Amino acid sequence: MYGLVRRLPFVLFFLVYFWTNVSGQTSAPGKDCVSKSNTSCEECLKNVTCLWCKSNQQCVDYPVRTVLPPKSLCPLPEARWGLCWVNFQALIITMSVAAAIIIIAVVVCCFRCCKRKKPRDMRADATMERQAEVRKVHQEERRTEMRLRHDEIRTKYGLTKENAYARFEDN
Repeated sequence: MYGLVRRLPFVLFFLVYFWTNVSGQTSAPGKDCVSKSNTSCEECLKNVTCLWCKSNQQCVDYPVRTVLPPKSLCPLPEARWGLCWVNFQALIITMSVAAAIIIIAVVVCCFRCCKRKKPRDMRADATMERQAEVRKVHQEERRTEMRLRHDEIRTKYGLTKENAYARFEDN
């Protein structure tokens, strides 16, 4: 989880970069972020590589190597990146919650899809039930045939079911 939180600013960086380029704000590669200090947040964030610190009104280069800006540079609640009205901490929390919800939704969907029976499975179940019924009928027929054979043998040797002790009385 910690690794995901550490990589999240990179993902956000690319999302904001593409969003700002599509919305008409282009990055100025030749201009330095420090030169935009003491101007405005909007002016600073026109360049997507810049980070605005609201507490000291400074525009600084985004520290890409540390992923999250260090507290010595600017505290997270005061940092603005991409949008002036969203602080960096809220942006990270919101994106983490959104990512978690999406991951949970995908896992639930996969679980439900795997659990649901497919039409082929229903046909296979119906076939298995028919085969089980046929086996049950054959088994009953065999039991009936065995009973008839046993009854024939009993009558042949005088061992009828009505009175099993009758042969002992003849002695």
